[in-house]
Amino acid sequence: MAMTAALPCAVAAQKSEPVLPVFEDGQAQVVAGFDDPSQWIQHDLWVETEFDSDGDGELDRMHVDVTRPAQTETEGLKVPVVYSTSPYFSGTGTTDKQYFWDPEQELGAVPPKRAAMPSIPHQSRRLPMSRLQIKAWVPRGFAVVHSASPGTGLSEGCPTVGGINESLAPKAVIDWLNGRAKGYTLPDGGEEVTATWCTGKVGMTGTSYNGTLPLAAATTGVEGLEAIIPIAPNTSYYHYYRSNGLIRHPGGYMGEDIDVLYDFINSGDPARREYCDETVRDKEMAEGFDRRSGDYNDFWAGRDYLNALAPMRAALFMSHGFNDWNVMPEHSVRIYEAVKAMGVPAQAYFHQGRHGGAPPMELMNRWFTRYLYGVENGVEDDPHAWIVREGDKCSEPTPYADYPNPDASPVTLYLAAGGAKVGGLSPTSAPRQGTEKLADDVSITGAELAAAERSEHRLLYATPELTAPVHFSGTGTITIRMAASRPAVNLSIWLVSLPWTEGANTNANVITRGWADPQNHSSLRHGEPLVPGEFYELTFDLQPDDQIVPVGQRIGLMIFASDRDFTLWPPAGTELTVDLDATSITLPVVGGAAALQRALGKS
Repeated sequence: MAMTAALPCAVAAQKSEPVLPVFEDGQAQVVAGFDDPSQWIQHDLWVETEFDSDGDGELDRMHVDVTRPAQTETEGLKVPVVYSTSPYFSGTGTTDKQYFWDPEQELGAVPPKRAAMPSIPHQSRRLPMSRLQIKAWVPRGFAVVHSASPGTGLSEGCPTVGGINESLAPKAVIDWLNGRAKGYTLPDGGEEVTATWCTGKVGMTGTSYNGTLPLAAATTGVEGLEAIIPIAPNTSYYHYYRSNGLIRHPGGYMGEDIDVLYDFINSGDPARREYCDETVRDKEMAEGFDRRSGDYNDFWAGRDYLNALAPMRAALFMSHGFNDWNVMPEHSVRIYEAVKAMGVPAQAYFHQGRHGGAPPMELMNRWFTRYLYGVENGVEDDPHAWIVREGDKCSEPTPYADYPNPDASPVTLYLAAGGAKVGGLSPTSAPRQGTEKLADDVSITGAELAAAERSEHRLLYATPELTAPVHFSGTGTITIRMAASRPAVNLSIWLVSLPWTEGANTNANVITRGWADPQNHSSLRHGEPLVPGEFYELTFDLQPDDQIVPVGQRIGLMIFASDRDFTLWPPAGTELTVDLDATSITLPVVGGAAALQRALGKS
């Protein structure tokens, strides 16, 4: 009897303890029991949405895959979700430029017809559609979910490149994770699948287009989306393909426009593509994107997430590179500033690199641990801005109270004649500088113009050599009074550091840039042909930046017309005349005018 009585106790002593998430220093830790891939549960399903974008009379279903710890099945553990959605998971089109728009055309003319991009082979691969995020988050006690965007891969619907279905599709997945939408084992019919293993707390992240979609989902105000970490997101398709009325291409993708991107992601069921092509690309896009004028309109307004932010409640941790000339830094800065103004928790991570670049894992972990697991780790009291300084590792950002730097204030610089070589640029204006001219020639790159000792194709104005570093933080603004010899002209602005030491074929010396169409001097929505010889005044922003220009450099303002890497390529010869007395640039300088004066060797 004694031995029999002791047996249950011995069995109980051998029973393993449940595997639970572990948190140290405010971060979810890798836990033995969560970190064995052979034990993970993986499955896919189709989530029913609230829209029918492919016109078949049935609500579209999105293809979703799930990877979660085994304990969500064996021990009844409920976990939050890290979720990424994309139009890229099931293959993409070609980047061969013969299928892009030909940039060589007169401004305002009907563009040459674009060749049809070859169709994307349809992929029937089901599981997993992506491995992004899995190794980082499942071992830490999160589930990871992926979904294919509408009209891509095995998801139903049409790709719309910023249309409302791209916001409602991830909303449906989050609704399913919270028990408010239905999931099925098949795209048509099938058995119902539920997410009883999910706490209902969801965080989203991704890079580029995959970073755009977390913001798109957040604009729906969907309950359960607690936090997002967009990395280099495109937050406005107008700002991606246009600048202040000017047709401008993303860096590295000359000739791309929104219909090209549509073709690039159109990987869905071939049986649906004809309908999608006719209704989306050949009708809505063709009638709306206006490749002749570049004017802003309702089509573009409907694809600008700044206009849809009001319902957003998800805590935002934004990430971007200040030298990203593909999805330019204004995309993140404009949203970050608006979300802060709404009172929604927000932080930002900026680096000096190009496209992409996630925040350090420690910062992302703190963000998701706080908002998905509810761990009071004090992230709300962390610095609002993390900026990787020049030459530092991306894993070692410098903390700042905010971005722009609160100690920055605007300083206006004025031009002095001599721009064919290098004119003056100073905080003190000199009267009666007159006008100077340049002749447009798109065959010469901006880098070559900046490196040239003298050129008739650009105007360049620079400060004296700096005797102390100058720290820019924020968004600069150019005011220019100009005239053109033809009814239309491109206008390009570069802020550079001189001398151009890196050679004529690099942009390493570029501080920031901006572009505008002088025809839109009065209205972004309604451009008007220029009267040759008549002067017009424009004021527009350059790209945001946070950069420290070192001692010994000169800060240079370059004004030119066509920018070969970004604008259309009109015939050479248009003259652009600049009124120096009515032209200035205002820059955000940490320490303000006094700091700049000291750096210029003036009291």
